[in-house]
Amino acid sequence: QYKGNYRMRIYERPDFGGQMMEFMDDCPSVYDRFHYHDIYSCNVMDGHWMFYEHPNYRGRQYYMRPGEYRRYSDWGGMNPRVGSFRRMMDSY
Repeated sequence: QYKGNYRMRIYERPDFGGQMMEFMDDCPSVYDRFHYHDIYSCNVMDGHWMFYEHPNYRGRQYYMRPGEYRRYSDWGGMNPRVGSFRRMMDSY
């Protein structure tokens, strides 16, 4: 199992612009915590994460490994909608 830290920053605008929030744990509702329905860019600093299109870990999934994602198309998204995300606790 991955025993390291988990750290990720999400942004309301492309290229790491606008409002930013840092997370180190699972988030069943992005809107409840971030107050935006859309994530336009993301910086995964530690750990592996899974984005979900809808709240409560439902819908289309996007696997996020450490790195910079300047726009939602960088993680394969058709649009910037992210409803929830969680840490991937399995080994890689």
